[in-house]
Amino acid sequence: MANTTNAKASGTFALGGDLHINRLGYGAMRLTGEGIWGEPKDIEGAKKVLQRAVELGVNFIDTSDAYGPAVNERLIGDALSPYAKGVIIATKGGLTRQGPNKWLPLGRPEYLRQEVELSLRYLKLERIDLWQLHRIDPKVPVEESLGEIAKLQQEGKIRHVGLSEVKPHEIDQARKVVDIVSVQNQYNLGDRQHEDVVEYCAKHNLGFIPWFPVAAGKLAQPGGKLDAAAKKHNATVSQLSLAWLLHRSPVILPIPGTSSVDHLEENVAASDLKLTEAEWAEIETSAK
Repeated sequence: MANTTNAKASGTFALGGDLHINRLGYGAMRLTGEGIWGEPKDIEGAKKVLQRAVELGVNFIDTSDAYGPAVNERLIGDALSPYAKGVIIATKGGLTRQGPNKWLPLGRPEYLRQEVELSLRYLKLERIDLWQLHRIDPKVPVEESLGEIAKLQQEGKIRHVGLSEVKPHEIDQARKVVDIVSVQNQYNLGDRQHEDVVEYCAKHNLGFIPWFPVAAGKLAQPGGKLDAAAKKHNATVSQLSLAWLLHRSPVILPIPGTSSVDHLEENVAASDLKLTEAEWAEIETSAK
């Protein structure tokens, strides 16, 4: 497959009904140090990946104040501000960091407000287009956490609100406090534990943002059915995984991450990969 297609080929989705984004986005988490901690090894290289993503038509970039922490948001602000027209930056809050690969939820209202204010500063934005609660804090009622976010929305500092790693009943609970436009859960061809959430999002026209979108492990091994299908279409397993997500539902918004421009171009090229219904059915069967 050619590796310089445009993300527009992935189709569009109206996030919140008014933000028209190309469905294949970019997850910026990998543009940090090891363990999602500290600066990336190559800061200028990381900026080039972000800039190339926008050049390739990617206009939905996902980050979090916990990536670094703060490193990722600052990097995006430095690399992309002033933002090209139509570029949407989605960020998250609600996790604290204790070190590499360590994360703990904290959903106290005053902390979430502080995070939003800092995200605005680091990202060089006047308003966050999509702010997502990274995790529900079991020690704080979600009504309190999202109640503060609703106030920030009313103040014009947040446009839309999303959730991460939730089940349908939790989305219902959150929607009683603030309008929810998206859900970000782990999901890929080999890990479909959140099918109920995908169906919920499709029913209510919420964006479903799968993190860890590329199939891994045994399913993706050389010589397997996924590898064979990829070779048949002159593609990689990663491209096939992303193309399947785009095929799976029009509300799915994959955000593959990478720290390499070449790999970024390969991922975006998945927008052009088209299989028949029968071929997708065979791949889905082999993934079970």
